[in-house]
Amino acid sequence: MIKGVHTMFYSSQAEELRAFLRDKIGLPATDVGEGWLIFDVPEADMGCHPTDFEGSPPSGTHAISFYCDDIETTVGELRERGVEFVGEITDVGYGRAIRFKVPGGFDLELYEPHYSKG
Repeated sequence: MIKGVHTMFYSSQAEELRAFLRDKIGLPATDVGEGWLIFDVPEADMGCHPTDFEGSPPSGTHAISFYCDDIETTVGELRERGVEFVGEITDVGYGRAIRFKVPGGFDLELYEPHYSKG
């Protein structure tokens, strides 16, 4: 029986990204040897989105986002830890979202969902 999901980031700055996720985002991690950290992530959910609209990504594209209960408070706490955000918090339909920079030259989404899980 499936009991979880394993996600991965590929980064040109993998060591720095591991430290960022551990120290700035605050994810607990286990060092499985030689600095390879496996992060324990909190609850998760997964969506399946169509690709039949203008500007949609190609089929097979995947994305990882982080979500929270109170985006203003979370953004404030992360800024205090040195996280750099891109743009402002905006309503994106499914929630209120903002992106933040991570080592390796890319950014990730943080959002406060409009939906609730039952």
